[in-house]
Amino acid sequence: MDARDFITVGMSAERLTTVTQDITVQHFVPSMPAVFATPMMILVMEMTSGDAIAPKLPQGWVTVGSEVDIRHLAPAFVGQTVRTTAVVSAVERRVIRFDVASFLGDRKVGDGRHARGLVDVALFTKRFAEG
Repeated sequence: MDARDFITVGMSAERLTTVTQDITVQHFVPSMPAVFATPMMILVMEMTSGDAIAPKLPQGWVTVGSEVDIRHLAPAFVGQTVRTTAVVSAVERRVIRFDVASFLGDRKVGDGRHARGLVDVALFTKRFAEG
């Protein structure tokens, strides 16, 4: 399977996330402030990247995260809405690369790059079932 047959540079998606207490660093480390946790921002970036290409994936195929290179630039507080974008920047045989960013209005709160690997679900499941 070659991702270049169905994924193209420029495909994109956007996701809105309202910061809630359960996705703040304080939720995981009570002594820390109630701001959008970096791992949760990265999760949203990964999910948005998946959204950009999911409709084009053949039946029985998914993508899994394989690389992240992210900067967390500014805080987002509980109640604020973060807009996350993902744009396909490169397509290799089995790897799709994205430019990702998160914003509060026009202010960038995070950015970076993410890669996802193309995986045959049946083969992937079988490999892990065998141990």
